[in-house]
Formats: sequence, C-alpha cells, structure tokens
Amino acid sequence: MPTYEYACQKCEHTFEQFQSMRDDPLVRCPKCGKKSLKRLLGGGSGLIFKGSGFYITDYRKGGAAKGGEGKGGEAKPAAPAKPAGGSS
Repeated sequence: MPTYEYACQKCEHTFEQFQSMRDDPLVRCPKCGKKSLKRLLGGGSGLIFKGSGFYITDYRKGGAAKGGEGKGGEAKPAAPAKPAGGSS
C-alpha cells in the first residue's frame, strides 16, 4: 500500500497518509478540520529491502561464495608499517 502526501490549502499543514490505492482521497484536514485537503503528486519512493540482508554477490553469475570472498572479492594483505623517524 502506498503512502500519499497531503497538503491543506487553508492552514498549509502537510502530512503523509498510508492508504490503499482503492481508498478515496482524504478531504478533511486533521489540523484545522476544513475540507481543503489536496493530494500532492509524489516522486515515488525508493526500493526498500526487508530481511536479513542483501549482498551484491547474491546475484553474481558464477556462484561467488557468500561473505565477499571468491571472484573479485579476495582480501588484500595490509602494507607493512614503515618505521617513524628520520634517516639512520
């Protein structure tokens, strides 16, 4: 079910309402009580993933191992630390 944004033309109160697409648009402002609400056009919302997690390797061809290891996901060793100080 989508979330719609509404604005009152009298008191300029704006809010979002979670509604079914089959529901009629709201007409009465919850703040001032007047029948002056207008449903605003929204740009849509982004894709929301729910669950334990999604990884780029889940959909990679070649069956890369989970956990980021495998093709292109190998861990690189850290560079050795250089001693601090001047020349000896």
